[in-house]
Amino acid sequence: MKTYRLRPHPAHPPLAVSSVETRIVGRDRNWLHLRWRIEGSGKLVVPPFAGKGRADDLWQTTCFEMFLRPPGDSSYSEFNLSPSERWNAYDFAARRTGMTERTMPRAPVCTMRPGSAFAIFDAAIPAAGLPQEECAMALACVIEEAGGQKSYWALEHDGPAPDFHDPACFTARLGAPNDA
Repeated sequence: MKTYRLRPHPAHPPLAVSSVETRIVGRDRNWLHLRWRIEGSGKLVVPPFAGKGRADDLWQTTCFEMFLRPPGDSSYSEFNLSPSERWNAYDFAARRTGMTERTMPRAPVCTMRPGSAFAIFDAAIPAAGLPQEECAMALACVIEEAGGQKSYWALEHDGPAPDFHDPACFTARLGAPNDA
């Protein structure tokens, strides 16, 4: 599977994190598996376990995100995944407008493995809660480090402030699920 290198927004540089990579580790009829690898994680702030369940404002601290937009459409879906095991999914009618909570058949599974040199965040999103066609994809994360330092990582940045909803961020593709 392809590995995607995320870039920090230049207006919000990281403290110690030197790189973030994301990859789709697998996809089948039941799950989409993603992995974020954070290099230089010695000062990473990991939100404590909060119990599985939906929550808003997960981006206020370390949080991992995926956006999917079907072809020829301005609507898209956002998936927020936290090391606390909280999560949320939203649908938007257009850029940052018409937000509704996306129906999900079950909660995603989130696992954080922090370390002194690097950290791994794994997420499994139920396939039945994803669009069933090929989509433009944006991968991103908010990284909080010691002292409240936040950096905003995405495939692309196109503006003076971080905005993961920007169409310029949708540079990757997630293929339609195969029946294998």
